[in-house]
This record gives sequence, C-alpha cells and structure tokens, in this order.
Amino acid sequence: MKKTSQLEQYQRGNVFIAQCPSREVLNHITSRWGILVLVALNDGARHRFSGLKKRITGISEKMLSQTLQTLERDGFLTRIAYPVVPPHVEYQLTQYGHTVTQKAAILVEWLEDNIIDIQRIQSRYDQARMAHESSLQAKK
Repeated sequence: MKKTSQLEQYQRGNVFIAQCPSREVLNHITSRWGILVLVALNDGARHRFSGLKKRITGISEKMLSQTLQTLERDGFLTRIAYPVVPPHVEYQLTQYGHTVTQKAAILVEWLEDNIIDIQRIQSRYDQARMAHESSLQAKK
C-alpha cells in the first residue's frame, strides 16, 4: 500500500486541523519575527542582513537568521549570495512572499493606525479586572 504524504492528504489547507502543514506555515508567518521580516522586505528592494537587523529593533542575529531561513524554506523569500570577500548576502521577497506580505501589511497598517484606541481598551479592561478582583477579595 502506498504511503501518502501529508501534502497529498489535503486538496486545500485547513489551519484548524492540527496536522495540516498549513498550520506550521501560518505559525512561521505570524510568529513574533516572521511578520516583521516579511513587512520589512515589502518594498520590493533587496535587503542585507545588517539592514534588516537595524530595521527590526530587538531581534537577535540568531533569531533573524532562523526566521530568514524558515521563510526562505517556505518559499516567501530568496537569499542571494554574492561570491565576494567579505561575504555579501541579500534577501528579497518571492512572488509568494509578495502575495502574503500584502495581506500582512494591511494588518500591520491597521494595527499602527489603531494602537491608541487598543491601548485605551486594554487599560479599561485592566481597570475593570482589577476592580472585579478587589471586590472578590473584599468578600472573603
């Protein structure tokens, strides 16, 4: 009996099924650093590792390297290595990368436009939660 691969089991991905490979790729895209790397590459230009590291503040070299490798493996970006000393490497989105990044960029733009309101909502929630917890403590 022929053993079917995970990919052959699905006509279309379904991120709600734990074993579906689409969930793993979704995790790569929406990881802490994945979406930032994709959006940083969204201008269509080629970017050097150091430029990405500078743009995405807070990311370590190790995490940037791992994220770039993961996104390259998923087909979202291309690594271009030039045969020079010292080594010169650039990264650029593929067509798949552009497609997914256009959608991710909309989310990022919406978030940046609405962060003040979101912080207000969070603050109100935190205050209500603290008041509720205080009232529960007072009843003990």
